Amino acid sequence: MKLAFILAYKNLIGAGLRTWLNVGILAFSFILIIFYNGLLDGWNQQARLDTINWEIGYGELRTDNYDPFDPFSIQDAHKPYTPEEFPMLTPILIRQASIYPHGRMLSIALKGIPADQTQLELPTTYLSSQKETIPAIIGKRMADAAKLKEGEEVLLRWRDNNGTFDAMNISIVKIFDSDVGNIDAGQIWINLEQLQAMAGLKEEATYFVTNEAYSHQEIHGWTFVSQEELLQNINEIIASKKISGSIMYLMLLAIALLAIFDTQVLSVFRRQKEIGTYVAMGMTPGQVVVLFTMEGSMYSFLAMLVGGLVGLPIFAYLAINGISFPDVTQDMGVTMASRIFPVFGIQLILGTMLLVIVSATIVSFLPAKKIAYMNPVEALKGKLQ
Repeated sequence: MKLAFILAYKNLIGAGLRTWLNVGILAFSFILIIFYNGLLDGWNQQARLDTINWEIGYGELRTDNYDPFDPFSIQDAHKPYTPEEFPMLTPILIRQASIYPHGRMLSIALKGIPADQTQLELPTTYLSSQKETIPAIIGKRMADAAKLKEGEEVLLRWRDNNGTFDAMNISIVKIFDSDVGNIDAGQIWINLEQLQAMAGLKEEATYFVTNEAYSHQEIHGWTFVSQEELLQNINEIIASKKISGSIMYLMLLAIALLAIFDTQVLSVFRRQKEIGTYVAMGMTPGQVVVLFTMEGSMYSFLAMLVGGLVGLPIFAYLAINGISFPDVTQDMGVTMASRIFPVFGIQLILGTMLLVIVSATIVSFLPAKKIAYMNPVEALKGKLQ
């Protein structure tokens, strides 16, 4: 085996430019596979963490008639509760309303949340301000859409539980920046007690955000949606991106493997005298097959060596500094940070190495197995077989 390894290495180095062209394209495929999957893993981790911290916590306990995808369900989606009934959970009440910024009308979801909650990263402490009649916080997307600034007042119109319309000015006390669009676009957050009083829904909520300690038991009138169910959309988007991305880099890998296959076929064809010499010197056909297969698989080892030298500094830089994306990507309705930090896990790197080594070995063995059926005498004479 040691002799075969030395011969394979010398044959590859002796091939010169042809070897390094194959190694180069295989190394490029190796780097691209790790980079793309690392980028998606980083996006996935950040999106899940941001969604948990800003929006869903460890799950939601919703009223039976609340459907977040059906705006017509909001009007009747509320049920009474007592703080003792759902301790440590964060109640949220949603009402439909309209605002009139700069002479325009915008329909919004008016959300009430306790000002003293600490579970979500919403800056709700600003809602306890005593300077304004109704202090409100909004996200930067909502601020851009309504062209509102901090300290500005805007007329709010809402309908209470009896269907009566009322209106009052609210003050924007804070514009927060979050990567989670679901708690931002088309929404205004005010103190829960204030919204309950305005809507005539004292101690009523649309849903609760649960914490880590919550253990669900069947409660009449309420439906529990787990964290994994709420993260299902993100998981599906990441999975679809991985599939579409894999088509691109698998095609690139296929080109690299095709080049190795072609090189191996040419080697077996042109080096028949050499093959005959190996057999004449005592090597069995099986050992010659192993030698040629080892030559082919050695492309993958050289490719990983080159890929490591080129890719590791790039991966380290990207993992520390991240990759910046334009702000327009945050308005697509998908939780996506403006800067994504790729995650290059050991499982990803080892899996990619295994894929490249196995693929290169298989495509090297296919042409080399023909050697086992060669007549060594005719091969030594240089007759084509």
